[in-house]
Amino acid sequence: MAKRDYYEVLGVGRDASEEDLKKAYRKLALKYHPDRNQGDKQAEARFKEINEAYDVLKDPEKRAAYDRYGHAAFDPSLASGAGGFGGGGFGGASPFGGSFEDIFEEMFGRFTGRGPGGRAAGRGADLRQQVEISLEEAFAGTKKTIRVPTLVACEACKGTGAEGGSAAVQSCATCHGAGKIRAQQGFFLIERTCPACGGQGRVIKNPCKTCGGLGRVQRERTLAITVPAGVEDGTRIRLAGEGEAGVRGAPPGDLYVDVAVRPHPIFQREGANIFIRVPLRMTQAALGGPIEVPTIDGGRARLTIPPGTQSGEKFRLRGKGFSVLRSAARGDMYVEVAVETPQNLTRRQRELLEEFEAEAAKNERSSPESEGFFARVKEFWDGLGGR
Repeated sequence: MAKRDYYEVLGVGRDASEEDLKKAYRKLALKYHPDRNQGDKQAEARFKEINEAYDVLKDPEKRAAYDRYGHAAFDPSLASGAGGFGGGGFGGASPFGGSFEDIFEEMFGRFTGRGPGGRAAGRGADLRQQVEISLEEAFAGTKKTIRVPTLVACEACKGTGAEGGSAAVQSCATCHGAGKIRAQQGFFLIERTCPACGGQGRVIKNPCKTCGGLGRVQRERTLAITVPAGVEDGTRIRLAGEGEAGVRGAPPGDLYVDVAVRPHPIFQREGANIFIRVPLRMTQAALGGPIEVPTIDGGRARLTIPPGTQSGEKFRLRGKGFSVLRSAARGDMYVEVAVETPQNLTRRQRELLEEFEAEAAKNERSSPESEGFFARVKEFWDGLGGR
């Protein structure tokens, strides 16, 4: 089955910005994550497709190559036949005597960590996963178990790719174990990956029947990760060596876990500070008094509301905020008061409020802001009448 366009996979246009790509990826990865769709093979395949698309498009060099050559930029076999790139297609010989993949590595290897002088040949690919946690878990830290579809070292050949183990592996006669060969092209000396051993420096005379000589097989691993206290939404955790196994014993890649923090129904976080909006009855705000508010650590904090508190006023509780990453310190909690106007009054409540209003009209100091406003309004109208 032909691969879908990576932009179509993420649901973005070809002119999408880096931020647009990131938002689209996070939304889709969260929707199709295996932990949310256990046993759903279609969701698992969609999740892999999303990760593959984002892995290419988030990298400027990879994206440039994809925009120009499509999927053939990363799979030379797709360039044969119609739609090829000339001279035998993408995977065919170039004017420099190497495949496009070799040229790509020469051009971009120093930026992407591939090719000669970059990472070791056959190094396993880096993987990306996402884990979703609550705000309480982000505050206290937590441990999560994730399932990662990946390539692991073949047990039958112990990762060597050779039937019977490493004794059947020999040094490559073409590059003499270097993994690279050099060729003179006019005034230039071109160094490229050895075509005989694929950059491994070794060749296998009797490939392993289980892994086909690659030294790795597809498996699903279960990993336990530790999410530190104070982690923020979007934080990326790197697990070195937990990515795909390398080809024939080459070093493994890394696993990057993106942390997504779910919104909370009560608290809002801004850095190390916590904000909470507390509704108060009109009488509570007018008379003042103690109230209790929840804290992010599951406790309670006592707060005294002064008489005459107005809607929108904020009160600061020091050290009741969010934990700070890799520190024992904590931020502050801010309590914003929202004075609620009573609704659905009983007859008695209405009578009492009418009595209160009659008394309030006799005392201008009970509502100074209201009285001051209407005094200015009267002056304004009087001024207009004198014209």
